[in-house]
Amino acid sequence: MAKSVQDILNLIKEHDIKMVDFKMVDINGQYRHVTIPAENFSEDTMKSGIGFDASNYGYAVVEKSDMVFIPDPDTAVIDPFCAIPTLSMTGNAMIIDYPQNRPLAQYPRNIVLAANQYMKDLGIADTMLILPEFEFYLFDQAGWQVQPCNISAFVDAEQSYLNSATQGLGVVVPKQRNYHIAKPFDTSYECRSEMCMHMKDAGIEINYHHPEVAASGQFEIEPQLGEVTHMADATMMIKYIIHNTALKYGKTATFMPKPIYGEAGSGMHVHMLLFKDGKPVFSDDEGYAHLSKEAHYFMGGLLKHIHSLCALTNPSTNSFKRLVPGFEAPVTVGYATSNRSAVIRIPAYAKSPDKRRFELRNPDATCNPYFCYAAILMAGLDGIKNQIDPHENGWGPYDMNLYHLPEEEKKKLQGLPVSLEDALTALENDHDYLTAGGVFPEELLKNFIKAKREECRQMAAIPHPAEFEKYFNS
Repeated sequence: MAKSVQDILNLIKEHDIKMVDFKMVDINGQYRHVTIPAENFSEDTMKSGIGFDASNYGYAVVEKSDMVFIPDPDTAVIDPFCAIPTLSMTGNAMIIDYPQNRPLAQYPRNIVLAANQYMKDLGIADTMLILPEFEFYLFDQAGWQVQPCNISAFVDAEQSYLNSATQGLGVVVPKQRNYHIAKPFDTSYECRSEMCMHMKDAGIEINYHHPEVAASGQFEIEPQLGEVTHMADATMMIKYIIHNTALKYGKTATFMPKPIYGEAGSGMHVHMLLFKDGKPVFSDDEGYAHLSKEAHYFMGGLLKHIHSLCALTNPSTNSFKRLVPGFEAPVTVGYATSNRSAVIRIPAYAKSPDKRRFELRNPDATCNPYFCYAAILMAGLDGIKNQIDPHENGWGPYDMNLYHLPEEEKKKLQGLPVSLEDALTALENDHDYLTAGGVFPEELLKNFIKAKREECRQMAAIPHPAEFEKYFNS
């Protein structure tokens, strides 16, 4: 149910709220915030908004950079991490215009709203549901230095096999044996349960949480399917809750795709399905894996554009240290049922028509979720519009473990980009599907690519500790 201004005022009074916090999103998908005393909140706040400088958020706008942030009352939640009672809201950025403000096209939340509207305008569907899986590490210690004479990083999880000689009680997890492991080895159970309770209080329903594969503190929390814009907001809030709850328990959380060499990486697999007039668009009893031709075309669009998509779904140099053969991370452009080695996996357990779907397995949580989900939707819609059949294009189905194919067969497969630079080049050459309907502004993509290329340049210029091992005594 949509909240009114009066609903917000009632919340403030009922919970004795002292501060109202407005959470905004920068180009990298990080929260920024502005807070006002609760007594200053009024109907005018919702109408006139809060002023901010968009250039400080990474948006290169043609218009003057002074913008206003308009809170969305439906996103109001009480922030459990503030000692002073605080009500939190996110919302949309607007360009100051006369007689009426208009959406800032580059603002992430406005982009996912535009993609959603584009889907409706095409008549393909009226609702997209997604389910992102959140994999992350919880460390008891983490630190790093990047200085001219000291380049190092250190992380530690008490239950890791790496601490078997010093742990004291012998409660350690063997390498890559953490999946679903129970107490006493699961030492962060209470921490994760509290995370899920905070998420429920924020209106985010949870399927489950559990230990993931990596012994050095890897875990997963999976929410329930939700509407795409709501889940983009929820992704930001889930990460916020995980980080803050971890600190409360004396731990630190990271969504880095590959924080530990030799251990499993952390992804953010995204399940997706479409509905029109309440009926599932992706279901067909006669289709492969009981999926409709529209579902296959949607997959075809994702696979056709997967190289450029990676720039938005995997926008860190660390992302491509996860996307390597040998683990469960996908490296092959293809689709299959119950096969984790392909970039698109169709879960066999989703049997009912309203649950039939597939997951894109390459994304990770370093992405800006609004850009990520909007780009996924736009690629899929392009596939439906142009009837891009994944089977006819040679992308599967691959109903076998692709890692175990003979080398000659592996050479025939198409792989994902091997670096962020490669993904950015693909985005430069393939982005018309994103700008269709004016959803992704060309200026935003140019600015994003420019900023990320500079990031790559900076990272490439820094000596790596492994280079000392390889070359110091050459």
